[in-house]
Amino acid sequence: MADTKKYAPRDYSKVRGLTGISDKQIEEHLKLYEGYVKRTNTLTEKLFALCNDGKASGADPVYAELTRRLGFEYSGMVNHEYYFENMVGGAQAEPPAGSKVRKAIEASFGKFETWLADFRAVATMPGVGWAMLFQDPSTGWLSNHFVQLHQDNVPVGFKPILVMDGWEHAFMRDYLATERAKYVDAFFKNVNWEALEKRIA
Repeated sequence: MADTKKYAPRDYSKVRGLTGISDKQIEEHLKLYEGYVKRTNTLTEKLFALCNDGKASGADPVYAELTRRLGFEYSGMVNHEYYFENMVGGAQAEPPAGSKVRKAIEASFGKFETWLADFRAVATMPGVGWAMLFQDPSTGWLSNHFVQLHQDNVPVGFKPILVMDGWEHAFMRDYLATERAKYVDAFFKNVNWEALEKRIA
């Protein structure tokens, strides 16, 4: 670790005017995202200092906890970046016919509607976490997953294609805690299929 990498919050000022997700909700959510960026930097600096001083030790509970926490904060930062980048106002309802993402979904699930029903089922599961569509780099196949917290249940080496924040903080200004399904409906009115097209192999 010759030097510590500093992260800066990305500019998501254009993520406004969404259908069913208010600007106030997005503004509040972006502040939370900025907190993940700040804590990622702080933890990286602390761990670098311990490493640089020769104090890195798995037997040290402080070092161990900071290292575990870094996975949570770092993943929280990155997941939010995927999330905000795959939303746009005035989005199309579905990926265009013939697009890479549409072809990959149909190759993996048979029909777009089958994939969508499966993603919605994952997205409305109880618990704090994320609904994510991943691509297996070795086969190109797509699969939906529930990622608990920010980092648990991520298939190793798979690439995120569509990311939906399922934590209550993502929707509770606009919807009740019991109305996650309404938030999921709103989310799908704002999916930036062009962003997914760039992510897919």
